[in-house]
Amino acid sequence: MKGLLQTLALAYQYPTAGSTKALWERVNALPKARAKDLLERFLRVISELRLSEREELYTRTLELTPLTAPYIGYAVYGEDYRRGRLMAELNAAYLELGIDTAGEIPDHLIPVLRYLAVADPPLPELLQLLGPALHQIVHTLKTLEPKNPYLMLLEATLEAVKPYTQQAAMPEQSSQLPIVMGSLVRNLPFWKGGNE
Repeated sequence: MKGLLQTLALAYQYPTAGSTKALWERVNALPKARAKDLLERFLRVISELRLSEREELYTRTLELTPLTAPYIGYAVYGEDYRRGRLMAELNAAYLELGIDTAGEIPDHLIPVLRYLAVADPPLPELLQLLGPALHQIVHTLKTLEPKNPYLMLLEATLEAVKPYTQQAAMPEQSSQLPIVMGSLVRNLPFWKGGNE
């Protein structure tokens, strides 16, 4: 499990020369699992792209569109003060365990996945938010761009964190999130495509 979570964290980093090859090496060493299969499918698609195309896809998907960016706190709380509180708690937990955030803020999936790989036990609030947040990001990306290869990476992540999320479900929020955020997506200018 630890190797899978660390490999997924690596997959969320900005593409560089050789990064896909390094990911393949790590994925090949993982035991057979549904998350590994999804990760392999993601890698097969992005391996066909030039570096500049991978960079553009990464930026468009994970940086320019706030609703599909891999920030757990933002996906559930938006800019509410609760996100700030969560990030402060995560930051303290990362410092205690020596987690490298890779230059990302605390609720980004890179440090979150690295933290899950070593924390025993992880912060309860993170476990409660993780499933709903990932489902929300997947739902939004499917709505905006259903053929985006990052959907496979997000689904691999969802599969990998199931042991954590099944222990700490938030049914009252997770069932409502896609409706609330879906209405935001429909009101975004790029979603309307200029056809009003």
